[in-house]
Amino acid sequence: MKIHEYQAKEILKKHNINTPKGFVSNSVEDSLTVAEKIGYPCVIKAQVHAGGRGKAGGIKLVKNSGEAEAFVKSILNTRLVTIQSGPSGQPIDYVLVEEPCKIDKELYLGMVVDREYNKVCIIASLEGGMEIEEIAVSAPEKIIKQWVDVSIGIRDYHIRNLYERLSLPANLYKEFANCVKGLYTIFVNNDVSLIEINPLAISGETFIALDAKLVFDDNALYRLPHIVTLMDKLQENHREVLAQEHNLNYIALDGNIGCLVNGAGLAMSTMDIIKYAGGEPANFLDVGGGATKENVKEALKIILDDKNVKALLINVLGGIARCDVIAQGIVDAAQEVTINVPIVVRLEGTKVNEGRAILKESSLDIISASDLLDAAKKAVQSINNN
Repeated sequence: MKIHEYQAKEILKKHNINTPKGFVSNSVEDSLTVAEKIGYPCVIKAQVHAGGRGKAGGIKLVKNSGEAEAFVKSILNTRLVTIQSGPSGQPIDYVLVEEPCKIDKELYLGMVVDREYNKVCIIASLEGGMEIEEIAVSAPEKIIKQWVDVSIGIRDYHIRNLYERLSLPANLYKEFANCVKGLYTIFVNNDVSLIEINPLAISGETFIALDAKLVFDDNALYRLPHIVTLMDKLQENHREVLAQEHNLNYIALDGNIGCLVNGAGLAMSTMDIIKYAGGEPANFLDVGGGATKENVKEALKIILDDKNVKALLINVLGGIARCDVIAQGIVDAAQEVTINVPIVVRLEGTKVNEGRAILKESSLDIISASDLLDAAKKAVQSINNN
């Protein structure tokens, strides 16, 4: 789960990490009021869940009210397309108006979970303001890493090691240590999977977080009610939000063959086989081992809500889930949702004969498949025939 920059900075401030003075706004009038309060020049930043805003025209230093009004009008309630947003972009419902900052030096500072070492990895670089992925490819020696065992926690030697390798002035060490400790506390206390400040500016003898990104582990949200309230559902794929509400594992993709599968491993295999057969999956959707008729019905609604879906492949291996339950869910869903794309079904396992009978007796135009490869080929063929 992601949050906006302004929300991330509020969390940073609670942990004594400096951020520029700023206010968020969702209208042109409020933005101008805030800008007057801060004073010109000021920085106006589109608030979207995607990086690369500056290159995409979502950030601007404005020198007067005329420039501020024109810029906010041009971006507010539009969509910003960045290198991370996808071609459809992200909606701009808020802007952050901030005071500018005198910058002596820009750093990168972040933390991630390193699953290889089962530790928190602190990442720092003197190349702040740039994409860390680009630096990792072009100049990996400029990225400094420090691993922290969560059972021990962060220690002064961790911070000293980072600081010495960054070759920063000695008089800034205390400020840097406070910043790193604050970030680490945020990270471990809130089930964070990624936190980064880019850039972290040195301004005089102070470190200031000019930007901030926080990503939380979705699996831990049940114990993070204070974080869940920060979710902006308009920034998320609405089908993924609906799936979450119905306890379905769904990820939207760019293809045109909708997939309804029980089991995460089988779902990934199904997507692979579709690619092998020359098609493109439109989604990952796992209804789970204990799927009910209601789960299946909601899953079909979500898949068919995607206008790019031109065929539907249902692949069920009845183990914990029964084929007759899945089949009845398909029939029930068809009574509530108009299914106007070809449906390819492969059923195997528990109650398979009963499941096939339910589908056969329904009025649905079902294309039966003998195995997974046969199902994928028939799904691709059904699109090509149309």
